[in-house]
Amino acid sequence: QVQLVESGGGLVQAGDSLSLSCAASGRTFSTYVMGWFRQGPRKEREFVAAITWSGAGTRYADSVKGRFTISRDNAKNAVYLQMNSLKLEDTAVYFCAVGRREYQLLYLTPGEYGYWGQGTQVTVSS
Repeated sequence: QVQLVESGGGLVQAGDSLSLSCAASGRTFSTYVMGWFRQGPRKEREFVAAITWSGAGTRYADSVKGRFTISRDNAKNAVYLQMNSLKLEDTAVYFCAVGRREYQLLYLTPGEYGYWGQGTQVTVSS
């Protein structure tokens, strides 16, 4: 079975940095779009970042541009999210996801992601 497992979440202070990892198993996703979403209390799940299968292209939500960096290592079947200058508003459960098909374009709707992790909690304090 396909499984995505996030790790790296925790409690940090505003302005600090945190790195999230997502390890995939059950299928090789080197030719799939991979991305990150987040969901805070009383909020809808929102897009954070995505990366093309080759890693050559990236896309970010306006709220995290310049602060977050998404990357992938196809040899390890993993995707990462480096988060810098964290803000209170970044507090949420972060989920990694993989597209439904190979060689999809970068701009995918949530419904076009076929696999999701269980999430890792990121809490930013003042």
